[in-house]
Amino acid sequence: MAQELSEKELLKMEVEQLKKEVNNPRVPISKAGKDIKDFVEAEAGNDPLLKGVPEDKNPFKEKTPTFHVLLIFQGRASRWEIVSSGITW
Repeated sequence: MAQELSEKELLKMEVEQLKKEVNNPRVPISKAGKDIKDFVEAEAGNDPLLKGVPEDKNPFKEKTPTFHVLLIFQGRASRWEIVSSGITW
C-alpha cells in the first residue's frame, strides 16, 4: 500500500500521526520505572511462572496414564525387547 501512495501523501500521513502522538501524556522514566517495579512485585504472588501451577488446576497435565514402548532389535537373532522407562521385560 505504501508503494501506491505519493511522497506527499506519505508525508501527510506522518504529520497526522505526529499530531496524534504529541497529545499523549508523558511520564518521566523515573516514575514509570518505579510504577512498573511496584506492580511486578505486587503481582509476583499470582505469577504461575514464579509460583508454579497446582497439580489439580494444571490444564496441561495428562488426564490418563500413558505407556511409551520402544522396540529394540538385538543383534542377528530375531529377539525383540520391550523397553519402557528404563525397565527391560
